[in-house]
Amino acid sequence: MQIAKLFWGLLLLCLAACAGAGPLITVSPGMEPTALTPSLRLLEDRGGALDFARLQTPEVQAQLQPWNKPSANFGFTHSAYWVAFTLRNPTGREIPLVIRQDYPLIDYLDFWAQDDGGTWQKIATGDRLPFASRPLALRDFVFPVTVPAHSERSYYLRYATQGSLNIGLSVSSETAFLPRLNVEQLLLGIYYGGFLVLVIYNLFLFLAIRDSAYIYYMGYAISYGLYFGVHNGIAFQFVWPGDPWLANEILIVLLGLSLIFSTQFAREVCSGRQLAPRTDWLARALMLALIPLTLAVPFFSYRLMILIFAALTMVSSVLLLVMGTISVVRGSVSARYFMVAWVTLLSSVIVYMLKTFGLLPHNGLTQNAFQVGALIEMVLLSLSLGARVGEIQKRGYTDELSRLYNRRYFDEQLPREFSFAARSGTPLSLLVLDLDHFKSINDRYGHRQGDLAIRAVGELIQKKVRKPVLACRYGGEEFAILLPRTRGEQAAVLAERLVQQVAELDCHGMPLTISIGVASFEGGNFDAAVQLFEAADAALYRAKQEGRNRAVVCSAAVSFQDSSVKPIDVEAGLTSNY
Repeated sequence: MQIAKLFWGLLLLCLAACAGAGPLITVSPGMEPTALTPSLRLLEDRGGALDFARLQTPEVQAQLQPWNKPSANFGFTHSAYWVAFTLRNPTGREIPLVIRQDYPLIDYLDFWAQDDGGTWQKIATGDRLPFASRPLALRDFVFPVTVPAHSERSYYLRYATQGSLNIGLSVSSETAFLPRLNVEQLLLGIYYGGFLVLVIYNLFLFLAIRDSAYIYYMGYAISYGLYFGVHNGIAFQFVWPGDPWLANEILIVLLGLSLIFSTQFAREVCSGRQLAPRTDWLARALMLALIPLTLAVPFFSYRLMILIFAALTMVSSVLLLVMGTISVVRGSVSARYFMVAWVTLLSSVIVYMLKTFGLLPHNGLTQNAFQVGALIEMVLLSLSLGARVGEIQKRGYTDELSRLYNRRYFDEQLPREFSFAARSGTPLSLLVLDLDHFKSINDRYGHRQGDLAIRAVGELIQKKVRKPVLACRYGGEEFAILLPRTRGEQAAVLAERLVQQVAELDCHGMPLTISIGVASFEGGNFDAAVQLFEAADAALYRAKQEGRNRAVVCSAAVSFQDSSVKPIDVEAGLTSNY
């Protein structure tokens, strides 16, 4: 019986020795950062009850299995994980090293190492404990160790967290670690500086423009930037190092605020209410649901809320992608920028979520893609705001019925073009058009058909004129076309063509004709822009008197006071670019 016990004891010791040996990591002075993950030995503690003393027993040591994989992320799990690895120093002097865990959102992280006397020393840290529990005051978990000359040392860590469990261990010499740390700090400063610049820049634009979309953008940028500050461990290090509860709960609160502001911003910049009303209704419902959920974060478990918000992040991303697509199809320029930005962010979100749930490896690309994508998105969204301002301004100058510029725009452009023509000595022509018998059309066919007539004439004018020509609906059934650098003869040809083409329009069975008055500023024959307009308007009145469905040119020899009107000569064989 004693022989059998001795045999099994020796067998367990052999197994423990084999497990303890595992893949060795040979270290050296000046060692560059080296991933430990492929050389780890792991044990899943499903109940979380295993302690370090029991871990040292031969039967438990035998359960530590070589990992032999490039990454070790396990998504959301209730299990605790024990990790072991062995460092070998073949040199004749001791080597100071740093062990780094590069994912800072671990609730509880315990580290064991032997001192010079062979006694195991424990460091208990994690983001559920005060920041001062860390051996080095850094955003990641960094453990300094020293491997004696000609020796091997084993180290153990225990991971337990309610969030995503990512094991990202590396080892490097102190001399290699410090320069790398400086570069990381510089890059993080540039990253968050970019967020700050975007917020300040758009704050000034908001003060100048007073568009509510800028408020939602700034709320989105601030909450998202703070979210990444928590995610990177920077906020815990510098803002609330003594409050681990706030450091954990604020992460989900900031994620909720980011989703609320991004949803409302998308609704504004994509003109969701006008261009995609059904999708906009869903987005609004999602946003209203997010508000109480965000407020309820402190009252529920971290694990439950992070799972809910992870799912809502995916739902929101897809919903706003659909809204942006609809808005682009229906002609929104600002939605184009939004779509490029959202696709960029969505791609990075998908990569990060797959990493969070353990479907992609934890590495520098999957860990940081989300952050880089977010900053690129913020830049593109700022461009979408600029495009939105242009759209708003254009809508303010556009007549919704005819799709031409409105009278406000015409009243601003006429004196500008007249002043330019007077300074440069170039001609400027003006056509004033009026639909004939428009009141009879409304009385006979109804106001809806009258609107269709105005729209048909507006579409015809749009097809026949190109920049720098400015075509406007002046009011009611009256239109105005301003032709820079165009002589009177050319304007007359365009007027006659418009008269003929309107008469040929098939507008739902309604016969349409127009009368046109033409006036040109050439050789200083007018003293002011208003005189040019009055001359064209007088020519239009003459066309009405002579029976309508015609164009009449006002000729002015020297000044408006000497002007008269005469019919155009369409037989002159003149050509025109219009």
